[in-house]
Amino acid sequence: MISSISTAAAAEAPSNDRRPVIELHDLHKSFGSLEVLKGISLTARRGEVISLIGSSGSGKSTLLRCINMLEVPDRGTVSIDGEVIDLAGDAPHRHPASETQLRRIRSELGMVFQSFNLWSHMSIIENVMEAPIHVQKREREDVRSQALALLDKVGIASKADNYPSQLSGGQQQRAAIARALCINPKVMLFDEPTSALDPELEGEVLRVIKLLADEGATMILVTHDMKFAREVSDRVVFLHQGLIEETGTVDEVFGNTKSARLKQFLSAAGHG
Repeated sequence: MISSISTAAAAEAPSNDRRPVIELHDLHKSFGSLEVLKGISLTARRGEVISLIGSSGSGKSTLLRCINMLEVPDRGTVSIDGEVIDLAGDAPHRHPASETQLRRIRSELGMVFQSFNLWSHMSIIENVMEAPIHVQKREREDVRSQALALLDKVGIASKADNYPSQLSGGQQQRAAIARALCINPKVMLFDEPTSALDPELEGEVLRVIKLLADEGATMILVTHDMKFAREVSDRVVFLHQGLIEETGTVDEVFGNTKSARLKQFLSAAGHG
C-alpha cells in the first residue's frame, strides 16, 4: 500500500505561498547545427504541477535537463527559488561558473529519469541514503529513518535490503522516486518516468506521482501519457519544434485547444 508522502517544500510552505520556485527565461540550446530550444520562458510556482507534452524532438527532455544543468543552455537564465544559476563562457562552451553553487542547487532538485539509474552494487536503501549522507552531509541514522519511511510510503519497504536487479522495473522506479525525495527537494523533475516500463507496471509509479501532486509538491514532468497529464497537472505546456506552442490549464489545453499543431498532436495521441 502506498501511504502519504510529503516533500520539505510541501510540508513547510503555507498553502497560499505561490511564489516562483523555478524561473526559466529565454532558454536556447543547440547541439551542433540542431537548435533544440529556441527561446523558452517558463515559471513554476510553489505547489504547482506542470506537464510538458509534445512530440519526440520537441525539446521537452532538453528543457528539463537544463533546469539542473545536465544540459547547459547556450543563452538564457535558470533561477531556483529566486537564485540565478551563474554561467560563464560562450556557447558552445558555456558552463556553470561555480561548482559549489551548482552542487548546492542540485541538492535541492529531485530528478527521476526514464531509466532508473540506481547503483547496481548498492542495496535499495543504500541507494536512497547515498546523496543525503555524502552530498548533504546529514547524519546516517536520521537519513536511514527517513529512507525507510519513504520506501514504506512508495510501497517497497520489504525490498530495502534487496539489490536493483532483484526488483521489477516498477519497483526500481519507485525506489528512484524515494531516492529523489530523500534529499527533501524543493522541486521534483520527472523525465518520462514510465516510458521504460511495461504498461501493467506504469500504474504503480503513476499512483506515487499522483499522490505527490495531491500533497502539494512542486513538480515539472515530461510525459507521453495524456490521461495522466489531465489528472495530475495544474498547467500543461505543449512544446513544438523548440518553442512553447500553447500553455494553459488542463481545461484550456485539452478542452479549448487553440493551436492547430496541438489539435493534431492530441488527435494522434488519441485525445483529440
